[in-house]
Amino acid sequence: MQLDVPHPYVLRPGEGETIVDEAQRTLRLLADREELTVTWFRYEPGQEGPDPHIHRQHTDAFYVLEGELEFGLGPEVTKIVGAAGTLAAAPAGVVHTFRNSSDRTAIFLNIHAPSMGFGDMLRARRDGGSEDAAQFDQFDPPADGGRTLEDAFVRRAGEGDSIALGASGVVFKAEGGDGDATFSLTEITLEPGYPGPVPHRHRTFLDSFFLLEGTLSLRLEDRELEAGSGSYGLVPPGSVHTFANRSDAPVRGLNLMAPGGFEQYLKELAAAMPPGSSPDPALMAEIAARYDFEPASS
Repeated sequence: MQLDVPHPYVLRPGEGETIVDEAQRTLRLLADREELTVTWFRYEPGQEGPDPHIHRQHTDAFYVLEGELEFGLGPEVTKIVGAAGTLAAAPAGVVHTFRNSSDRTAIFLNIHAPSMGFGDMLRARRDGGSEDAAQFDQFDPPADGGRTLEDAFVRRAGEGDSIALGASGVVFKAEGGDGDATFSLTEITLEPGYPGPVPHRHRTFLDSFFLLEGTLSLRLEDRELEAGSGSYGLVPPGSVHTFANRSDAPVRGLNLMAPGGFEQYLKELAAAMPPGSSPDPALMAEIAARYDFEPASS
């Protein structure tokens, strides 16, 4: 399907625009919009990523789903190995590369925020073209080595600020204060029966979800959909949506937004909730209104 559409959508496992590149690396485009491109990658043991490089105008980030990746970050291309649950991000100007140096298949999400034409670059390389690829925001490491290793950020499984929302919880892997604030990524665990927020829209944020475990109920405009493990749902700015866990089992997933910043409302919500209580949709809407959150009825 076309991925730059103005309406929300859900991709099931295996769906998306599949590309097998010249090195026989398999990827699927899940989102390809100006705000961000999200790509599902599979690297077999020993497969190499690109040579060390920088982006001048966007952040390149990786979330490991299965196996492990070896990242090279910073002026010295410092090696950092990340297993499942690791987020590694290289903001603009940070030298980076990656590869699968293990003996197991690695599956990961790659996030470019903003996109800067990453999807078109992949298509051009697949189709044997070079012009679009040459226009992409990717350059050799600068003579001074670029930004420091400390300008990148890596959060392994279990790392990141965390909050409890009743029996539900959030781990912040990337926040609006990280890097250049081009995206946020939170790991969410929703208790059975979690009601979710009231139907709403964001005027300036793209909202999206990648499901790791369980079934998330999504309302996208006038459609009600169930998204299971491996599914990806995207909500463009201005689209009415909400979500809930109507099952009898927990739901685990990733909430990815671009740009970053909206996720901070969750910290305010956790601070305002009585100890041991479950989130109240009205309270959620009241606090979220301080951010880019507009109830659908308004």
